[in-house]
Amino acid sequence: MAPSISIREHVRWLPDPASEPTSTLVLTSNENRFIDIRVLKSNSESEFVVSEAGVLPLHRLDWAFAGTSKSEVRHSDDGKAYAHSTWMHWVSSRTRNVDGISDEGDMWTQPNGRVLETGNMINPATGKATNYEELWYDPPAKAVEDGDDAKKYCVVLQLHDDEHEARGLVVRVGQYMQGVLRIGKAFSLERWEWKGQGDGWKREVRMGDFWMPCGPATSDERLKMGGEVKFGEFVWKVVELGYF
Repeated sequence: MAPSISIREHVRWLPDPASEPTSTLVLTSNENRFIDIRVLKSNSESEFVVSEAGVLPLHRLDWAFAGTSKSEVRHSDDGKAYAHSTWMHWVSSRTRNVDGISDEGDMWTQPNGRVLETGNMINPATGKATNYEELWYDPPAKAVEDGDDAKKYCVVLQLHDDEHEARGLVVRVGQYMQGVLRIGKAFSLERWEWKGQGDGWKREVRMGDFWMPCGPATSDERLKMGGEVKFGEFVWKVVELGYF
């Protein structure tokens, strides 16, 4: 499966109307490792507004989680094909213990190319299991180099250190990159975007105080499969590296 970029356009808790209170971006790698970060918009504005440095307090976080996903083709009673997807959590902003936690949803491709996800999960506003809809747009991945032969990269770095209760993941797909890291009770995240040759990579969002190897993840010539990026007592490993 090719790496993918997904941006949520709205969420709807039935029977309420659709809305989008967050800036939600999901990056999924070639081997189905994903990072899903949902940052609350400022003061209920329609646009996603952050400070100049992109640093936000954690109370602006709706949810961030990462893990692995899988999908299988199913058919409705009237014969329509759809994908049933499952996201297995490996690290989350909401809980330290993610063992056995997963989400499931049915993905219906729309005539305009959008994907409508339907399912049932806990509505954080009410605490009750509720049927929901989410509409997703998958923008095309872009190369961060000029030229006809420019490559679109997929890079994944992972930190797994049970001794220090540390789990982290950085996923870069095309022009986007995200990272999440939990160490014990504390949690951090970052989101980056390529702004073109003139501006390069820019960090759009940061929450928390932990260092993550987002900078090294942009250095294509320095990374190698199975390589390591060390910072303090932690070691991040390159678990995916390639282009598509």
